[in-house]
Amino acid sequence: MRQEGGRLLTDQSLEPSAGSGKAGRPIRSVTVNATESPLGWLRSRGHISARQYEAGEQLRSDWERAQLAPRVTMRWDAAPLSRGRGGAAPAVAPAESQLHARQRFDAAIGAAGPGLSDILWRVVCSGEGMRDAETALGWPARAGKLVLTIALDRVADYYRLR
Repeated sequence: MRQEGGRLLTDQSLEPSAGSGKAGRPIRSVTVNATESPLGWLRSRGHISARQYEAGEQLRSDWERAQLAPRVTMRWDAAPLSRGRGGAAPAVAPAESQLHARQRFDAAIGAAGPGLSDILWRVVCSGEGMRDAETALGWPARAGKLVLTIALDRVADYYRLR
């Protein structure tokens, strides 16, 4: 196996020693794109439409712009300087674009309706695979894909995508 530009590649030969079991019989070679999102995977296999994919990407973009992801490292911003006796400087206010992205994200999730935000957040924003999301939500296999398509249609309506 080797990695090229975020892709994990496997190389296997026609040699029996490569684990083929029979001489001269080829082993399948698999290319896995480690950077592909679950939404991209669903789109590339025809499980969601281009409109649904665009809605999911817009939702994820707003989620990232609003900086709603949990922090995984320490903030290295400068410590606030004290102002006079015990008064600390006010915290830095979020940028206007960040606030607008948060409002769009909240409105899009609201447009999806109750019960659909969980699957949207897990698959689109968090990047969980469909099987993991279904398991975490306690849903039967393949139910998540149906619910996700309904949610993505509603989000596409909110973003006015055609």
